[in-house]
Amino acid sequence: MANAARHRVLLVDDQALIGEAVRRMLADQADIAFEFCREAEAALAAVAAFMPSVILQDLVMPGTDGLDMVRRFREVPATARVPVIVLSAKEEAVVKARLLEAGANDYLVKLPDPVELVARIRVHSDAYHRLLERDAAFEALERSLADLEHERQKSERLLLNVLPAQVAERLKNGESAIAESFDCVTVLFADLCGFTTFSQRVDARHLVDLLDEIFSAFDDLARAHGVEKIKTIGDAYMAVAGLPVPRVDHATAVAEMALGMHEAFHRVVGPRGLPLDLRIGVHSGPVAAGVIGRHKFSYDLWGDTVNLASRMESHGEPARIHVSRATRDLLGGAFHFADRGEIDVKGKGPMRTFFLLGRA
Repeated sequence: MANAARHRVLLVDDQALIGEAVRRMLADQADIAFEFCREAEAALAAVAAFMPSVILQDLVMPGTDGLDMVRRFREVPATARVPVIVLSAKEEAVVKARLLEAGANDYLVKLPDPVELVARIRVHSDAYHRLLERDAAFEALERSLADLEHERQKSERLLLNVLPAQVAERLKNGESAIAESFDCVTVLFADLCGFTTFSQRVDARHLVDLLDEIFSAFDDLARAHGVEKIKTIGDAYMAVAGLPVPRVDHATAVAEMALGMHEAFHRVVGPRGLPLDLRIGVHSGPVAAGVIGRHKFSYDLWGDTVNLASRMESHGEPARIHVSRATRDLLGGAFHFADRGEIDVKGKGPMRTFFLLGRA
């Protein structure tokens, strides 16, 4: 029962008679546990095990000054805020003032009246427990705020993984519907040739690991060139430059990225000797863009430009970057091209297209 007592009193006094007298004063108090130490060092050692809520400290002990003892209690983390009531043989205003300045909480002439002693123990002990409870509440609040901030950051990272930063910021600021038109952007589609056949004879783990390595390399290139990744669909990869923040060099950014994608792709699959290749299609023109979904957001593009970019990919050739006349004209003389001539594009008819070969 003593260990469960709310008020835990540690008496530090060199006189055994005082210790016994105080023990008797507190004996019939069920909510008070009592511990007695005759030496300062023993008291400091007992603190960790006993965990007092009040310390009764004798003012004068052999080899120990009461003022110094109060200071020592204040320096030890376990007793830094535990109330200290100093016991003295007589009332001395100057000494009392020095003790209070050193950190003592109260001062009693010994032996005190039992009723007054119990009252003061309970008052100081209750104040100490309220302090601990307040600290616990603050710590719990800080943990909750830290957890909330961690979840907020995690949600923000997830949002940034699926949405352009500017669009994510607008959603966070309360915009519920985001839809815009852009006069000219450059859209890229990439597809892994031979992947369907390859996937039928490879276990799921290795398949996902391979796609993750390839698409992560593409993501790095997108960040490096300021291109927005829109999505992946199976083994296809879609990206765009020129939105959500318009830029005049959108075609150049995508061209640089496309050339880098071929290099990155072959760095991944080349050493493995895999029967795969990369086919890329690019087209430039106007698009509509916006966020769809209520619980799972998706930023997507719509319009004939998107369809034509997809056609450039599907009508292209493995290991080549197939671009439309519109993109070729935007790139000008900064890049080398191979003229493919006119091809019949599904849904569009004859179109003159080009293969991007590299920087001029």
